Amino acid sequence: MDDMQNTDVVLNNPNNNMPEVLTNPIYTPAFLRKQIGKLMRVEFLIGTNNMTDRIGILEEVGASYILLRSFENDSLVYCDIYSIKFITISAYSNLVPLVSPNNNRYMTNRY
Repeated sequence: MDDMQNTDVVLNNPNNNMPEVLTNPIYTPAFLRKQIGKLMRVEFLIGTNNMTDRIGILEEVGASYILLRSFENDSLVYCDIYSIKFITISAYSNLVPLVSPNNNRYMTNRY
């Protein structure tokens, strides 16, 4: 089944309790749910002119948040989806660190 048919099945399923923002890829959360397990740099606008970024593996996506697995200390970072301005998704997401970025052991992406 191609992606469009998969989307139709999800959206037209009366037993589906998920909101459309999480199932229809025209919305950011639904698009990001297809990127779970990938390495990404997420840039946030804080206030009117302060930018900050976080780098990690996308672990989970909700209607108003994302969870990134941090490389620095393997912790989860909860991020406000409404502050996100840019996301750079790595082309090398098929390799993720097993423990930390300073570790030379890598494993194949499990997602």
